[in-house]
Amino acid sequence: MAPLRTLVQNMTPKGRLMAGGSILAVLVLAFLMMRMASAPSYSTVMAGIDPKQTGKITQALDAKGVKYEIRNNGTAIAVDKGQIADARIALAEKGLPNSAQPGMELFDKQKLGASDFQQQVTYQRALEGQLASTIGQIDGVGGATVQLVLPQDQLFQDQQSQAKAAVLLSGSGQSLQPGAVRGIAQLVSGSVKGLGLNQVSITDSNGQLLWPNSEGGATDGQMASTSKQAAEARYAQGVESNLNALLAQTLGPGKAQVQVNADLNMNQATRDQLVWGKKGVPLTTQKENEQLRGGGGAGGAAGSASNTVPSYAASGGGAGSNYKRTNGQTQFALNKQVTRTKVAPGAVNRKSVAVLVDSSVPPAQVAALRQAVTNAAGIDTKRGDRLSVSQVAFAKPPAPAKKPITTSALGLAKYLFAGLGLLAFLFFVTRHLRRRESETLMGEPVWLREIESPTTVAELESGGGYRLPVGGEERPKREPNPIRGELEEMIDSEPERVAQQVRAWMSEE
Repeated sequence: MAPLRTLVQNMTPKGRLMAGGSILAVLVLAFLMMRMASAPSYSTVMAGIDPKQTGKITQALDAKGVKYEIRNNGTAIAVDKGQIADARIALAEKGLPNSAQPGMELFDKQKLGASDFQQQVTYQRALEGQLASTIGQIDGVGGATVQLVLPQDQLFQDQQSQAKAAVLLSGSGQSLQPGAVRGIAQLVSGSVKGLGLNQVSITDSNGQLLWPNSEGGATDGQMASTSKQAAEARYAQGVESNLNALLAQTLGPGKAQVQVNADLNMNQATRDQLVWGKKGVPLTTQKENEQLRGGGGAGGAAGSASNTVPSYAASGGGAGSNYKRTNGQTQFALNKQVTRTKVAPGAVNRKSVAVLVDSSVPPAQVAALRQAVTNAAGIDTKRGDRLSVSQVAFAKPPAPAKKPITTSALGLAKYLFAGLGLLAFLFFVTRHLRRRESETLMGEPVWLREIESPTTVAELESGGGYRLPVGGEERPKREPNPIRGELEEMIDSEPERVAQQVRAWMSEE
């Protein structure tokens, strides 16, 4: 501090004014830079809102202390990026933004004595608003407008017209999956009596028809085809990510790339299996048993005796006869087992895996990687799977293009400019002070300090000698000062310069 104070004291009034102005300019520049850097960055959270609700939205944001900006003539709201979550919570608590179409709350204001036509119109408006509010809750849908055509009941069936519905979604429909669009159509069709699925039309804000498709309808076959493509893409992406992670951990990043193409069986089927047993099981058993016993006389009656059951006599006389007959039949059946299995979709019919390896990888590692990829990907040659490993020279990544200055980069640039401005100020001030030090400045003359000491005029005129006694003591004679002599010579040779220096000292005091 002492050297700086000395330098400031030795500066001229003009130099002090310049230094003060430089300090003030740097402070103002630093203040502006800090203010620009600390300015909030806004991001749009709502667009296409009704200007009637803008006041309610701003009140809800003010109540939570959220900083916001109104854009697009009051149809868009932008809030500070650091307060987006707080803004959404504050608006959700207030139920904003409200749906442009009122729902079932219309019946709360039903007037007494309304006609049937008025009640029918009120019901249709309430149903449209309720459907719009329900569709707006689906993830990816910012808002919806529903228009219904409800036919009047006719006496004859051939005169009855069909119900129709039109749904307009806010925003682009590219973020919605085909399954979500079909779900919206099913929701509207199931909520309106007599409304068929193909009588619902869904359009996004760009005018693109989402349902039914441009070919005139969304059949089950088309939806199954879309589901098959989506399932194959998900399966291939999962296998690719696993293999790329394996190769990146083994060879390093940017040394190999994997591409997978899979064919999945998305058909839902039921498989029945019949198995016959090796050993038969008795099914039915039938037995017959016949027996005859009796005695005979000396002789038998002539004539019909030969047509009866023969008798086996033991002797030729009147010996007794015996007849016995046994018959059995068994029917066998083979046991069987029927197994009914429901085959889940998603079985792999065939898949192909292509691996590209950089030429910098040694060939010995490539051979080892082939076996590792075969096991990791589950390659089955009997099923028709293919694996190809090729080694080529990878192209060098291009130099990154200059990106536009983002908000964060702009904030860093603000701080950088503020630092450069401060360094420039310190450089110029130091340069000015060094220039002032390099100038030949006369030091404070010794004889000016000696004037303050109690010395008589006679001693000053005589150039020294003894001082008058003070307090009865006699002081010794001073030795001649060589600096004083040099100053006297300078005064004699350059009186104007000495006078200018004295005036400068007097002006500073």
